[in-house]
Amino acid sequence: MIKKGIGRQIVMQYFIVVFVTLFMVEVIFSLAIRVYYYDTIYNHMSTHSTWASDFFQKFVRLSSERDPAYFTEMLRTFELDNTELMILSRKGEVKASSNMFQADKAIQTSDVMQAAAGNMGKWVGRQTSTGEMVMAVSTPLQVRGENRYIVRFVTSLEAVNANLMKLTLFSAAVCLAVLALVTLFSIGLANSIVKPINNIRAVSAQMAKGKFDVRIKGDYRYELGELAATLNYMAQEIVRSNELKDDFISSISHELRTPLTGIKGWSETLTLGGFDPEETKIGMGIIAKETDRLIGLVEEMLDFSKLQRNEMKLVIGQVNLKELLQETMLNVWAKAEQKGIQIKLEDRTTQTVTVTGDGNRLKQVFLNLVDNAIKFSDENSWIHLVISRTEPGYVLVEVVDTGIGISEEHLNKVKDRFFQVNHQGGGTGLGLAITQQLVDLHHGTMDLHSELGVGTTVSVKLPLSEEEETGNGNNSEPDASAAGEAALDSGRNDAGGEKNGEEMG
Repeated sequence: MIKKGIGRQIVMQYFIVVFVTLFMVEVIFSLAIRVYYYDTIYNHMSTHSTWASDFFQKFVRLSSERDPAYFTEMLRTFELDNTELMILSRKGEVKASSNMFQADKAIQTSDVMQAAAGNMGKWVGRQTSTGEMVMAVSTPLQVRGENRYIVRFVTSLEAVNANLMKLTLFSAAVCLAVLALVTLFSIGLANSIVKPINNIRAVSAQMAKGKFDVRIKGDYRYELGELAATLNYMAQEIVRSNELKDDFISSISHELRTPLTGIKGWSETLTLGGFDPEETKIGMGIIAKETDRLIGLVEEMLDFSKLQRNEMKLVIGQVNLKELLQETMLNVWAKAEQKGIQIKLEDRTTQTVTVTGDGNRLKQVFLNLVDNAIKFSDENSWIHLVISRTEPGYVLVEVVDTGIGISEEHLNKVKDRFFQVNHQGGGTGLGLAITQQLVDLHHGTMDLHSELGVGTTVSVKLPLSEEEETGNGNNSEPDASAAGEAALDSGRNDAGGEKNGEEMG
């Protein structure tokens, strides 16, 4: 007995479909073979009956109805093997019979009544006297142009019905054999589906209990194979996410402990008193710096949480992109100055570039990208911010540095949450993940191109505002490019002490 489940459903459905189909075939076959046999008998009897009617006039001419041999000669001439021949009057009275049958009363079956009306008649039924199943065919006989007699052929159907029963039983046995084979096939098919499902279910149950190191084994095909691969991939991603989460907790713990240690140490030191104003100023400066660092970490985590819950609200307006980048450069100038890094802005467009978005969030995007470039660049290097129009309706901002670069192995993972190429460099590993999502919220794209030991280029493509797109459609790109190159060459020749809106370092 198959236990309740998908396997039983599959077997039952196959069984029901095949059973109904075979039952219908069996019924149709039985009816068809019965009709065929009965029609064959009827056609043979009706043909002989028609022949008897056609040749009856011969006996009318040769003899008289009053001759005792009249009906006897008719019976001998028209007789048919395995068939009883009867001569009846129009009222159904038996005048003569080939088996000497003497009826007590007139025969009033439907075939006799049709023959009395002038038509050939057929009747299948049981004889009253014997209870035997018979077929009777009656044809009117004309005497001098008048239907005076009826010739009736009667044959037994018992042997035919016995043969039909044998054929029916044989066909039923064949159907049962086919049904048994289909049932066995459906059980095998059900097992081929249920066993993998049970295996997948067992492994999934272990995954649900937190055992993500287990995997679904087996070369399953089609949807089951896709399901197994999906669950294995899910477990792999959960393990990876757990590892990233653990790394994040470890990293954020370290990041929080470092400023808190500084704040606690200096606050305790200053509480003791006895310091000159200069030392007190240094201590307060460190406390403020570490506090700002803590606020930055907390804000980063809050931003990431809002983005994950789709709760980030943008204050949409028209943003002058060049002014935004200049403000970004001013914000990071002090940090770049400490490492002797020059930051240059190169505008390859000829007109003001305006985008629709949240100015603060876009500034957060470029601050994070430039801050990363400073963090991973060598001392006395340079960082370029390049604005260009590469395709209609969009503006491209590239942040180019000559830093340590990113290996090809890590390049596809740096935008993942909690991922850090260098765990010793500090941070939460959320910066680029937040940046990517903010760019997506502004319907833009962000791409990274990097080579280890050479540098990194981060490209941010943003859609222009509608007014900007319709108003600046005829930019002179070659001239703008030439102007940008001239500014770049001029910046490279500077000694590094200039600090203005286009170059800082």
